[in-house]
Amino acid sequence: MRHFGLIGKSLSHSFSAKFFNGKFKAEQIEADYQLFEIEDVATIDSLIKEHNLEGFNVTIPYKEAIIPHLDGLTKEAHEIGAVNCVVIKNGQKIGHNTDLTGIEASLHWLDIDSNPKTLILGTGGASKAVQYVLRTSGAEVKVVSRTEGAADLTYNDLSEELIADTDIIVNTTPLGMYPDTDSAADINYQAISTQHYIFDLVYN
Repeated sequence: MRHFGLIGKSLSHSFSAKFFNGKFKAEQIEADYQLFEIEDVATIDSLIKEHNLEGFNVTIPYKEAIIPHLDGLTKEAHEIGAVNCVVIKNGQKIGHNTDLTGIEASLHWLDIDSNPKTLILGTGGASKAVQYVLRTSGAEVKVVSRTEGAADLTYNDLSEELIADTDIIVNTTPLGMYPDTDSAADINYQAISTQHYIFDLVYN
């Protein structure tokens, strides 16, 4: 039996165990997938040893914090500065960023015109992956943070005119995540029209 899992701080919202265990069963793969809530990412080596993990996914708040505890990164993960998937082989922990693939596929499916104006809400690991994809595709990107000086804009800067002049708004914050499914970013929703694309990384 092979063992995999997801590390994060609060995982009650996660569908990952159900998804992967169902996939393993359907494809007759002898493996299991568990959720590991940890308080300190520095304990990762003992977790790997205790559960004999061959790999694990990484979610909030450890996509960046995990990097110093790894033996290497793929080129993309290094350039993005965030990891959401770790492969363990021959005792080496190699960080990958598969958010990249999902975001690229989603934007391709939307068939958005070239060089769109984009607002990215949030500055964490998922935000970095979205920024990487959009900037390498030629999009005009502005990042929004609650904290003054932490990004291009704060939420107070998001005027009706600025939102109206934007093509894509991407939520990379935890807002809307279970159990607070009614929480949402503090923006002027009246300024959003049928011409906008709204891309929410919170999948519930």
